[in-house]
Amino acid sequence: MLDIKFIREHPDIVRKDLQKRNEKEKLEWLGDLLKCDVGYRKSLQENQRLRQRRNEITDEINKLKKQGEDIKEKIKEAKELPEKIKQSDERTEELKNKIEYYLMRIPNILHESVPIGKDANDNAVVKAWGEKPKFNFELKPHGELLQELGLADFEKAAEVSGHGFYYLIGDIARLEMALVNFAVDSLAKKGYTLVEPPLMLRRKPYEGVTDLKDFETMMYKVDGEDLLLIATSEHPIAAMMMNETLDEKKLPIKFAGYSPCFRKELGSHSIDTKGLFRVHHFNKVEQFIFCKPEDSWKFHEELLQNGEELFQQLKIPYRVVNICTGDIGIVAAKKYDIEAWFPRENLYREVISCSNCTSYQATRLNIKYRKGEEKEFVHTLNSTAIATGRAIRAIVENCQQKDGTIKIPQVLQKYMGKKVIGKSD
Repeated sequence: MLDIKFIREHPDIVRKDLQKRNEKEKLEWLGDLLKCDVGYRKSLQENQRLRQRRNEITDEINKLKKQGEDIKEKIKEAKELPEKIKQSDERTEELKNKIEYYLMRIPNILHESVPIGKDANDNAVVKAWGEKPKFNFELKPHGELLQELGLADFEKAAEVSGHGFYYLIGDIARLEMALVNFAVDSLAKKGYTLVEPPLMLRRKPYEGVTDLKDFETMMYKVDGEDLLLIATSEHPIAAMMMNETLDEKKLPIKFAGYSPCFRKELGSHSIDTKGLFRVHHFNKVEQFIFCKPEDSWKFHEELLQNGEELFQQLKIPYRVVNICTGDIGIVAAKKYDIEAWFPRENLYREVISCSNCTSYQATRLNIKYRKGEEKEFVHTLNSTAIATGRAIRAIVENCQQKDGTIKIPQVLQKYMGKKVIGKSD
């Protein structure tokens, strides 16, 4: 979230950003938030004054008693103070909760380069890479082909778990492991430390990393427990540093997180709804960086470059898009997507999401670093390295052969010990 001090000192910046996002309701919230902030600080002062008065009046009553003077008025005031303090506490708490409500929902300040738009159709293409493959045969849907080859079972998974789940079998399961090892090895060479995080988070740290709407649309909750299954390793990695003050000399801290990811949403707009693109569970290698504010835009480009290099080595054509105001959500200040080419649909689809969240998550999670005698919030950045299901689908479509086999990208062949994936025995 935005620091209330920043909003208090720069309301025009926040107002202009909300106008850029076309957030009319939140523009109204901003005015009420500023009023609540003034009222809250006045209420705190009044609360402190009443408590101080409670301490003073006891001494005054004692002095008057010693002097033999009338103490009725002082006794009356003393009896009224607890109720006044209680009412002041309730008013202060009410304002505090209202301020927190607004702060948790007012979005991050966008970078000036974020394009204005209503939805994904207005995202701006930054670049395109790779030559799109040409085929002299009709491509099979990846799910259908994998089932024919005995490498996946979507029907049995739907029977035992529901739609949006899958079994990977034999060489496709090995291909997934190869993709994970390839991504982890590549990031390790660049100084990223491997992390396997907890697969569940309590609600409080989870509120620090994501839009609250995600709790309804995305998260799986464990019944009877204050625990949610993680939607990405970005979230528990950010929470690793919750309430910590980091050493400036140790920044940046770079992690490669590997985990299963769990999401309720299941898209129905794809022509291949049976498959590996939008599912309830998938495995992913994630990049994550904690850094000083002045370095975050440099590292945002680094994360993007890392993702591009992975898909370049896989020889999968892709394009990079700059996500517009209507599609970016509230947490990121700027987001790139890398969209791989899917020749069967004849379109690009997202395989990597790369965000600079500036201090938004760090403010919610209270993650700072010591800068001399002062403390300042760090910046957090995240990006997919490889989401295995989507990468597998991209490989199956772009590397599909006429005889129904799948050519393994050269960079993965050392992990697989073979060059082609065929029918499973």
